[in-house]
Amino acid sequence: MEHSELLDIVRRPLSPDTRLEVPASRAEYERVEKILEREESKYPQLWYDSMRSVAIVVTAPTPLHAAMASGLSSSIFREVLLNSGISLEIASGLNNEYDSETTMNNTTRASDAALLYWEGDLAVSESYDSMRPAISWSVCALRCSLGLAMCIREETRGRRPPRRFYASFEEANAAVDEARHDFYHQLNQHPYGPLERDGVTWFGRVRLVVLETFRRQDEHCTPETLLEPSQSFTLVENGEYVAQNISPNLQEVVLGDCIPSHLLNNQHLEATPVNFFQREWFETQFRGSMVRTAILRVWRNTSYAQPVPR
Repeated sequence: MEHSELLDIVRRPLSPDTRLEVPASRAEYERVEKILEREESKYPQLWYDSMRSVAIVVTAPTPLHAAMASGLSSSIFREVLLNSGISLEIASGLNNEYDSETTMNNTTRASDAALLYWEGDLAVSESYDSMRPAISWSVCALRCSLGLAMCIREETRGRRPPRRFYASFEEANAAVDEARHDFYHQLNQHPYGPLERDGVTWFGRVRLVVLETFRRQDEHCTPETLLEPSQSFTLVENGEYVAQNISPNLQEVVLGDCIPSHLLNNQHLEATPVNFFQREWFETQFRGSMVRTAILRVWRNTSYAQPVPR
């Protein structure tokens, strides 16, 4: 096999929540994709944009981003299933999937979570800038009813944390557990960070969280169309929850976005709001995910002595 810059990049150590675009032919993408499939590793993932001849290298999300994407999708999924107007037979066709990947016309894209009813209905992502083209493609090319994107901006954490060494795994685990309890305690004073310990910032203050919805403005929009959000809600700004009186269905998410209209056969039922967004749910999910992300960073800077085999 000839030298591949794309293969070199996927072999490098890459930070979580990284998306790199590498110029590559479809053939090179497929060769590297087959290598990753043989190794049976979930990350990094490879997507392909045939319109720009670009391979997109996607690393594992942080616990914060993964939890918020799956949490949004799961919350919508639960609300749909709890609707008493839908028969069990119809509801059973709805599937909640994560890391949903689709290929069409030599373009491979993925959403972090998706509600699927035979064909794509609703796609969710938590990484706005890099995922906006993917959401637009899902809505336009796959004819998804609705796309959701959550933009999360964390302030810089400053200096690189020093590596800590422990005499045993038990000692390291005890130190990490102590840090976890400390982080949860800190959330009582500043619920959106920063999370600090021993002079190190393990999770920066949350500067911004924005939740946006995307719909087709034109039924005949092309796959390369870059959509503008139809609704935009600022949830957190400069470490404070600022959203007030947000409609639980974001003023637009309805049952017809999740279940095909011809199955509902009822305009009133089709327009039933899906009330999936609640502040209490959001804050509980978000803060717990912040702590899990901080703890993951602590572990990545922790070393301990391995027991000597007897």
